[in-house]
Amino acid sequence: MAAGGLSRSERKAAERVRRLREEQQRERLRQVSRILRKAVAERSAEEGRLLAESEDLVTELQGRSRRREGLKRRQEEVCDDPEELRRKVRELASAVRNAKHLVVYTGAGISTAASIPDYRGPNGVWTLLQKGRSISAADLSEAEPTLTHMSIACLHEQKLVQHVVSQNCDGLHLRSGLPRTAMSELHGNMYIEVCTACTPNREYVRVFDVTERTALHRHQTGRTCHKCGAQLRDTIVHFGERGTLGQPLNWEAATQAASRADTILCLGSSLKVLKKYPHLWCMTKPPSRRPKLYIVNLQWTPKDDWAALKLHGKCDEVMRLLMDELGLEIPRYSRWQDPIFSLATPLRAGEEGSHSRKSLCRSREEPGPGDRGAPLSSAPVLGGWFGRGCTKRTKRKKVT
Repeated sequence: MAAGGLSRSERKAAERVRRLREEQQRERLRQVSRILRKAVAERSAEEGRLLAESEDLVTELQGRSRRREGLKRRQEEVCDDPEELRRKVRELASAVRNAKHLVVYTGAGISTAASIPDYRGPNGVWTLLQKGRSISAADLSEAEPTLTHMSIACLHEQKLVQHVVSQNCDGLHLRSGLPRTAMSELHGNMYIEVCTACTPNREYVRVFDVTERTALHRHQTGRTCHKCGAQLRDTIVHFGERGTLGQPLNWEAATQAASRADTILCLGSSLKVLKKYPHLWCMTKPPSRRPKLYIVNLQWTPKDDWAALKLHGKCDEVMRLLMDELGLEIPRYSRWQDPIFSLATPLRAGEEGSHSRKSLCRSREEPGPGDRGAPLSSAPVLGGWFGRGCTKRTKRKKVT
C-alpha cells in the first residue's frame, strides 16, 4: 500500500479519470467556442449583407437623383446672351458660305412661332403627356410659315441650302415655297393623302387637314381615289410606326443628301428621333469625313458633343441674325402666293361633307371651300396627327 492510502494502480486510474474530465471540458469549451465563432460569423455576414444592401440602396437613390437632375437639366431651356449669340451666328454664317453641300434638318421648334406646340419643350406634347395632362391643338389652318421657314426657302433659292429633311407634319415647308424635290418630310404632311393602290402612288394635296379621322395604325381618310376608287390614306408616320411611302417622305433624297453633305444645320429638333437614323449622320464614314454639325436649340440634344457649334437661341432669332449676316432679305409669306393652292386637288361633288376641318383660304376674310362662311376659331381640334394620334403607344399587358 502506497502512502496516502492509494495504491499505484488506483492513483493511475484517478489520474486517467482526471485527464478524461479535463479533455471533456476542453472539448465542451471548443464546441462552445465554435458555436460562438459561428454565431459571430453569421452575425457579421448578416451585418455585411445589410451594409451592402444599404450601400446599394444609397447608390441607387444617388443614381436616381443624378438622373432626375440630368433629365431636369436636359429639359431646361438655355439662352446664349445676345453678344455670345451674335458671335456664334457669325461663325455659323461663315460655315454656310463655305459649305459645298449644306443640308438642313428641322424639327417642331421651327414651328412654335406659328403657335404649333413642340414635343419636348417645357409645354411640349410629350412633356404634358408625361405630366398626365391632356393636349390639344388650335386650328392649324390659321398657322403660317414662320420667319425660319421663309429663310430656309430663301437660302435654297440662293443655292446655299441643298436639301431640307423635316420631321414636321404641318406642311409649312411646302407652303413657304420650298420645292418638293428639295425636301423630305420624314413623318408626312397633314395636307396630303395618297392612293397606294395606284402605281405609282397617286397624291392628292388638299387645302385642309386630311387627318381628322386617322390615328396610330388607322390611316384611311374616308375619301376615295378619283382614278381607281380605292380608299385614300394619310401620309403621317406616328410614334412607333415605320414610314414606307415614297412621297412626301422622300427618304431616297434624304439619304442621298446626307451622303453628300459636308455641313448639317439642325434647327429646332431634339434629335432624339433623328439620331436613330444612322444614314442621316453618315455613320459608315470615318469621323474625319463626316459632315460638320451645327445645332440651334434651347435644350440639350444627344448630338451636342458631336457639334462643331451649338447655338442656344430661338430659331427665328438665330435665322434673322444669320440672314442679316449673309446680307439676304427674308421674303414675307403671302397667302396669295401660297403654293398649296396651285398644287391642291379639289374635292369632287359629294365630298364636301367628308371633313369638318377649316380649309385654307387666300385671305383670312375669305371663307374656305366647304366652310359655309364659318368664322375662323382658335377652339381646340382633337384627333388626327396632333390629337389622339400624337400620343405615345401604350404597352399591352402580356396575357399569362
